[in-house]
Amino acid sequence: MIEVQKLLYELCEDERVFDPEIDLIESGLMDSLAMIELFSALEDEGIELQPTRIDRDLLRSVKGIEALIASAQSKAGTTDSERAESE
Repeated sequence: MIEVQKLLYELCEDERVFDPEIDLIESGLMDSLAMIELFSALEDEGIELQPTRIDRDLLRSVKGIEALIASAQSKAGTTDSERAESE
């Protein structure tokens, strides 16, 4: 499972990403550059999200991003364990 908070911390270098109540967009942590970096990092993990086809509100929280990842994985028909077995 991808650790979204850890990934966001690596991208934003701000400990506020560990606050479950933080609005990532409103706080400025998830700006347009951070979104691009997030999508790129997820793609490196084999998770492809199409930025123009997602609800931007899901990028406001860690839980929302986790939901996007889960949805992308279910649509692709893969799980983290299946990907690990194939590597």
